[in-house]
Amino acid sequence: MNAEIVAVGTELLLGQIPNTNAQWISQKLATIGIPVYRHSVVGDNLERVKDTFQLAQSRSDLIVVTGGLGPTEDDLTRDAAKDVLNQDLMEDAVSMERIQMYYEKNNRTMTENNKKQALVLSGASVLQNDEGMAPGQIVEAAGKVWVFLPGVPSEMKMLMEQRVLPYFRNVFDLKSEIVSEMMRFIGIGESALEDELSDLIYEQKNPTLAPLASEGEVSLRLTATGESDQEAREKVASIKDAVLQRVGSYYYGSDEVAIESRVRDLLKEQGLTLGAAESLTGGRFIEKMISLPGASSVCQGSLVAYTPETKEQVIQVPNFIIKEFGTISYECAEVMALNAQHLLQADITVSFTGVAGPDPSEGHQPGNVFIGLQYCDEKPIVEHYYFDGSREKIRNRAVKKGYELLFHKLKKASS
Repeated sequence: MNAEIVAVGTELLLGQIPNTNAQWISQKLATIGIPVYRHSVVGDNLERVKDTFQLAQSRSDLIVVTGGLGPTEDDLTRDAAKDVLNQDLMEDAVSMERIQMYYEKNNRTMTENNKKQALVLSGASVLQNDEGMAPGQIVEAAGKVWVFLPGVPSEMKMLMEQRVLPYFRNVFDLKSEIVSEMMRFIGIGESALEDELSDLIYEQKNPTLAPLASEGEVSLRLTATGESDQEAREKVASIKDAVLQRVGSYYYGSDEVAIESRVRDLLKEQGLTLGAAESLTGGRFIEKMISLPGASSVCQGSLVAYTPETKEQVIQVPNFIIKEFGTISYECAEVMALNAQHLLQADITVSFTGVAGPDPSEGHQPGNVFIGLQYCDEKPIVEHYYFDGSREKIRNRAVKKGYELLFHKLKKASS
């Protein structure tokens, strides 16, 4: 069985809201061994919705449709499905009663168009919606399975977890389970990672490996199928071990783990505290840490100083450093890290100074960044980088690089 997800709603095409439903549904279907081959999005136009449904019907075994089940004129999913599947629409008495009770309970007058939400296809298995008004529906027609769900995420998720997935497990002979893990690496590029793993990638069948680049780091998706969840997980674990033997020094976690949370854990394990001195990053580095639970046990704070005068007054950068070398320099980044350690009473401090743009500063072009690292009583180190892109991207890259330096230092210290 291969699946396709169709999202109905002009607001998705306009970019007013992201299509997070499709991502979530894909993950859930994968857990029961149903691969999703396509995602489609169509606006609120009856003919285009019908065309999209017909195309999906021609190429997919399972079509999951989200959105277009509301009470207004632009909610067209039911009408399109009626024509494509050649089924009548009928009022579901239970759904209608629930809608009426909602309005009575809240002392509100129900408008006539709300009755539309109780309409279902004549051949549908109706899925009662405990989170909203419009029910979900499962329809089997012409050898295809259709699932119609509301577009509101909370309603869609409830129906999928409590109604749709159990239905699939009971009705269909699902002979395989799919398990996927996203390994995350920092300090190595996508091409270098692929080169290190080229034979594993070339020989892949089950499990499969796919490198994916993102800002300042790279991920590796491992996916395996098996006749049971345990078998699939064992396959993923086996290939993961092979990957770690080659590039394990760059690995910091899997799936939803962020680099700053891994750094927090290493700081806790080693009983160390963190501080920062920030110029172009404007407090963004330490904000990432403070946003995590348990940050108070490892985070001392940050000194944010943007102008040369403030660097001199707040971080106590000597005036001769600023005059002789400038604020965008190896020397300034070094003394910022050193002084922040003393002022914040932190074990480790990271400093940031540079040009985010859009204009040059002190003769330096945008993207020219110095990052300092002061670790306990060791001699401070300073790294010099050139980042491309917009002002926002340069600042984000600087923050990510700061956490990269810190992660590798802490990992080395713990080994």
